[in-house]
Amino acid sequence: MSDSGQQTVGVNQRPVTVLKGVGPQLAEKLARLQVHNLQDLLFHLPLRYQDRTRVTPIAGIQLGQDAVIEGTVSAANIVMGRRRSLVCRLQDGSGSVTLRFFHFSAAQKQGLAAGTRLRCYGEVRRGSSGFELFHPEYQRLDSEHEVAVEEFLTPIYPATEGLHQNRLRALCEQALVLLEKEGGLDEWLPASMLQQHELMSLQEAVILLHRPPPEVSQQQLLDGQHPAQRRLAFEELLAHQLSLLQLRQRVQSLNAYALDGGDPLRQALIAALPFQPTQAQQRVLQEIDQDLARPHPMLRLVQGDVGSGKTLVAALAALKAIAGGHQVALMAPTEILAEQHYQSFRGWFEPLDIEVAWLSGKQGARVRREQLEKISQGSAGLVVGTHALFQDDVVFARLGLVIIDEQHRFGVHQRLALKAKGERSGYQPHQLIMTATPIPRTLAMSAYADLDCSVIDQLPPGRTPVETVVIPEERRPEVINRVRSGCAEGRQAYWVCTLVEESEALQCQAAEASAETLQALLPELRVGLVHGRMKPAEKTQVMQAYSAGEIQLLVATTVIEVGVDVPNASLMIIENPERLGLAQLHQLRGRVGRGATRSYCVLLYRAPLSQMGRERLGIMRESSDGFVIAEKDLELRGPGELLGVRQTGLVQYRIADLQRDAEILESVQDAAKWLHDEGLNDNVQHLILRWMGEREQYAQV
Repeated sequence: MSDSGQQTVGVNQRPVTVLKGVGPQLAEKLARLQVHNLQDLLFHLPLRYQDRTRVTPIAGIQLGQDAVIEGTVSAANIVMGRRRSLVCRLQDGSGSVTLRFFHFSAAQKQGLAAGTRLRCYGEVRRGSSGFELFHPEYQRLDSEHEVAVEEFLTPIYPATEGLHQNRLRALCEQALVLLEKEGGLDEWLPASMLQQHELMSLQEAVILLHRPPPEVSQQQLLDGQHPAQRRLAFEELLAHQLSLLQLRQRVQSLNAYALDGGDPLRQALIAALPFQPTQAQQRVLQEIDQDLARPHPMLRLVQGDVGSGKTLVAALAALKAIAGGHQVALMAPTEILAEQHYQSFRGWFEPLDIEVAWLSGKQGARVRREQLEKISQGSAGLVVGTHALFQDDVVFARLGLVIIDEQHRFGVHQRLALKAKGERSGYQPHQLIMTATPIPRTLAMSAYADLDCSVIDQLPPGRTPVETVVIPEERRPEVINRVRSGCAEGRQAYWVCTLVEESEALQCQAAEASAETLQALLPELRVGLVHGRMKPAEKTQVMQAYSAGEIQLLVATTVIEVGVDVPNASLMIIENPERLGLAQLHQLRGRVGRGATRSYCVLLYRAPLSQMGRERLGIMRESSDGFVIAEKDLELRGPGELLGVRQTGLVQYRIADLQRDAEILESVQDAAKWLHDEGLNDNVQHLILRWMGEREQYAQV
């Protein structure tokens, strides 16, 4: 045991049903709030607080503020205005104020008769008779018994239907009483760590957040900056960090084939290219080579902005594995991107006498059988596909490297399934993960601590920056003229349709309707259409015709977001851009500017734009740096959206907030490393269990 003190048998793991008044129905409502045991309840922290700790004289109340007032009812009448209301006049020695009730019963009216003394709490608003409190909470006072004001600020908790604040407060209070009496929130941070990072004890922090004394700074609490909140956020981030360090250790203890060689194949591929790899590509490849040469599985994330040449790096890494007699699986999130990879890799690898197999969910039975045979016999050195690669009938002869493109698009279980395919006689495949969604440093530090990260931070020469303009819908005719003149000069354009509905069918209908309209308005152009519901063969045919310059204007849904490469396309119009995330807009914009011609991206928005909408489109106009955009996206949308976490079950923080708590991440990393180096495994396991529970299995990717 560490210097964290003796462990006590805590109350924290007891189910909520041990609390007075909690039966199956209430337990079910609490479960909706992810509250299953007493620890969950203690960590169910207030969103904000009300100050009911002092009585304000009526003369001292201020507009817009919540206040506790006391006084005597001088009159109570039903007033027939636009809405029938019960109006009471309340006065103390300093002044008077109106209490107004729109919903009331006869009994309530009787209980508020003239002469009744009341204590009320509510927000001060402006009414027809000066200051008014609408539907205040109130209690009757009698002269014999003095009623004390609240001792602490009143917590307002996240609630759910049928579970009101008073009930939640009473339950939390029961849990706090048990905590004070019996203990139960074991302190797993050693005393020396608490001292070093100036952290209060866990129990002290939890009690303060449920019962803040009146002198505490409400602003600090609202901003999440109070030392008690910082204490909990620190521990939660630490638990996540520790689970990722454990995962990393686990991976490093596994065996993989050490891959070395492949230089002649690489030289042949580079010699056939019309350009030389950039220094950034060469640096990242060196980092990959060092990993592959070790007898442990590589787990490397390669980030590179749109068009930085990640695919070539992946191809050169694949050649190292293939030269050693291993197979490589390359997985992409969409049919279009997978097919594009297949075409690129075939063009590169077939002259080197390497067979490339292709697996898609929509292949005919005969073609699929042929491909599966090549994979199982090992004659296919590289296998490209979508999630079709996971299916049970896909058997690799000797899988040595798995390359995953845009990994955040895949659920964790899918990635685990592919990794499992390569486990053979105690050996694991190496994993290379690529993303064109730059990951902000704060996210990389917390969500990808188990991966080594490389960044391709240089664009190939000859790339021209894309100029972005933001134009309202009313100016659509101008935009159409711009398409006309651009295509007349021999260039090509994209027109991207987005719909607020998630339904793919509706998106496709919108794209079809847009294509028809644009073809009618631009009869001299050849207009093509791609969307998610077309058969793969049809999509490929359209994309090939566009690449060959036979189609001048391509109307598409966001399926073209990643990987489509047509250097002659220099104009992109995105309709309703306010409906997409910044990272997605940046990806789409990256489809133009791939040649030497000056390129433009037009964001055609529908007014009125919200404040956030204006801010986001402004960022797109001002910056073409994917990392700057990703940081802003994280700020505006939070980490779940950016990582595709909705599907992974990871990084759903209860208390921590990556944006708000960014400045403590480095201390958290140091603390995690220290706990590991000191060998405090008991503390580590308990911290992970407390904050992540069973979710840790998800992290085995």
